[in-house]
Amino acid sequence: MFKFAYPLFLWGLALLPFFAMLFAFRMSWKKKAIQRFGEQKLMDLLMPDKSNARTTWKFVLLFIAYILLIVGLANPQIGSKYEEVKRQGVDLIIALDVSNSMLAEDIRPNRLDRAKQAISKLIDNLHDDRLGIVIFAGDAYLQLPFTSDYAAAKLFLATVDNRSVQTQGTAIGAAINTAVKALPKGGVRNKAIIVISDGENHEDDAIEEAKSAKQLGIFVHTLGIGSESGAPIPDINENGEKLGYKKDENGTTVISRMNPQMLNEVAAAGGGKFVQSSTSDIGLEELFTQINAMQKTDFGTKTFTDYEDRFQWFLGFGLLILLLEFLMNERRSAISKKVNLFGTTKRNK
Repeated sequence: MFKFAYPLFLWGLALLPFFAMLFAFRMSWKKKAIQRFGEQKLMDLLMPDKSNARTTWKFVLLFIAYILLIVGLANPQIGSKYEEVKRQGVDLIIALDVSNSMLAEDIRPNRLDRAKQAISKLIDNLHDDRLGIVIFAGDAYLQLPFTSDYAAAKLFLATVDNRSVQTQGTAIGAAINTAVKALPKGGVRNKAIIVISDGENHEDDAIEEAKSAKQLGIFVHTLGIGSESGAPIPDINENGEKLGYKKDENGTTVISRMNPQMLNEVAAAGGGKFVQSSTSDIGLEELFTQINAMQKTDFGTKTFTDYEDRFQWFLGFGLLILLLEFLMNERRSAISKKVNLFGTTKRNK
């Protein structure tokens, strides 16, 4: 297998047409400049050492050297052998509640931001696992399809906020259903769902959805984020400015409380575990430790593991050609002037 270690350097080859046009323009300008002084035959007699062929050859050498140096900088590599790599992992869906109640600040800086921080830290500890993210409020959406590209997962996670789902509510059942549909079918790899929510104002039959997932061999875990004593929900405008706290129709400040009983029932129905967060520990690592302890299925992929660099050859030949170009004179040498390729003789008048 062939590849370039630094393919961005290859963009330098896009300058080649510009160099060619610049050389053609220079030669045309030079020819016209000489013609202004006199006829071509006369100028050839006045400048016997001039050699257009040598000038062209010097440009060709520079042209080739430039190509070789650019390719060398891109570092061509050749895969030398295949190796069977054994990998183990699980398919994991994180269903994250993004409803307005997740803006409550009983967990600093708020429930949603703290949950995102914990998920980001979890992603740093993943190795061969595949991850997907579902976001939900009054409805549920697959935010990140399954991937083992953890940098992309963090990028998608960073875009999540309470405005990611327009419909307000806590549709945990819809989130579990969306996660089940996103998980690959079959039992080749172990599968699990982690629901992160305060569990408040749930609107559908999350317990039945968790039971259905369990029947398919999918474990449903829940992470309750927030406190049972609760906290007011900040009222934030479209510019992210805090205007105060949300109030009900009577003008009373709305207090959001985490519902551990409901989340515990969902986890029990899904064959998983319920973990309640605290101000010091979210609890996501505890859940992942349990998921990571599940029996995993080996799967192998053949991949090129050893690559040999070939930049030395390109850089070496490029520098050698540059040296030849440097040693080549644009004027005819004394030896070349003695060579008469056409066998002509000079006549004395």
